[in-house]
Amino acid sequence: MISKKVVRPILRHLVLGMLALFWLIPIIWLFVTSLSAYKGINTMHFFPTEWSLGNYHQLFFQPDTVANFPAWFRNSMIIGVFTCLISSAFVLMTAYAFSCMRFRGRKQLMSFSIILGMFPGVLSMIAIYFVMKMIGLTNSIVGLILIYSAGSGLGFLILKGFFDTIPSSLRESAKLDGASELTIFSVIVIPLSKPMIVYTVINSFLAPWMDFVMAQLMIRSRDPRDWTVAMGLYNLVQKSLVGKYFSLFCAGGIVVAVPISILFVIMQKFYVEGVTGGAVKG
Repeated sequence: MISKKVVRPILRHLVLGMLALFWLIPIIWLFVTSLSAYKGINTMHFFPTEWSLGNYHQLFFQPDTVANFPAWFRNSMIIGVFTCLISSAFVLMTAYAFSCMRFRGRKQLMSFSIILGMFPGVLSMIAIYFVMKMIGLTNSIVGLILIYSAGSGLGFLILKGFFDTIPSSLRESAKLDGASELTIFSVIVIPLSKPMIVYTVINSFLAPWMDFVMAQLMIRSRDPRDWTVAMGLYNLVQKSLVGKYFSLFCAGGIVVAVPISILFVIMQKFYVEGVTGGAVKG
């Protein structure tokens, strides 16, 4: 019995350690390659033979007609921030309406929204493109913000589950004091929902920040200054460019991951509370 109690945890941790190592190897290789003085792909050595910070310097201070990372970063940040604000507001209001308000057709509308959210967004991409083309919003940051924000309210389910755990007596007491729904929402519900707000904000920012397919479909410009980070980095690994820009691509991948990693580390407590809190009730 004693040997089993000792051996099983050791074996379990060894397996987990091996899985973690396999997961970390590509990230480590990406990082060390970004510090390589060699610009192309070097498959002969895992670690570079010559180290340099030149890729990061070129990334920020020496943009060219192929790699214009400052413009990509700016475009993605604008899209991410505005989408985050609009989407978070939509999700919060939709979840509050379904959780705390009672109106005719509420259950049917909620079921329809859940079913509609199960369909992959790829199915509607062509239709969305032609609609945006008709109104002249292709090749536009505004168009991408509208697309990413438009259907965000369908992701209300987790937040609704959290709102369901807030005692209804608080809202009823506020109504007896003459508070409107807007006052209850902004003064009572929102302050009690900080973990879920953090969860919603992070998810709303990550979707446009990491998206490639919709951005590639909507932005048809050949000018690299109009691209997002995902489009620009993808272009660097094209067959004709990868030999000169692969190390720069690795540096860009590291830089893009740093803000998100820092945000997750700072907000980890609230993020976990938001996920678990929203899973209490459906």
